[in-house]
Amino acid sequence: MTVSAFCSLSLEPPLVLICIEKTASVHDALTTSSGFVVNVLSAKQEQLARRFAIVDIDRFEGVGFTRAASGYAILDDVLAVIECKRVSTCEGGDHTIILGEVEMTRAEGGTPLLYYRGGYAQLEH
Repeated sequence: MTVSAFCSLSLEPPLVLICIEKTASVHDALTTSSGFVVNVLSAKQEQLARRFAIVDIDRFEGVGFTRAASGYAILDDVLAVIECKRVSTCEGGDHTIILGEVEMTRAEGGTPLLYYRGGYAQLEH
């Protein structure tokens, strides 16, 4: 599943926010669960991002992942993982804004996958 927006919100306490469209197939799961995991994909994982953007498929079929202690899926070979406890939600037009308190992080080296102006992009050095 992909979100429309993700950003850091606060350092103390450590908070992030995600925005999910109300018509998204995972909207109800995200807005009612006790938390969520953000998987930051590498530049080499564009096909995985495209797969998770498809509606009405088993997104995890054939995809490598492990479960966090909380039970949320952590995809294999991602650049970073941010595990969050959901602290609140608020309405944002046709999206719901979900605030999460960061409980665990892990980061690896590499180039992130970027999505910009309707397409995937690369960082220039």
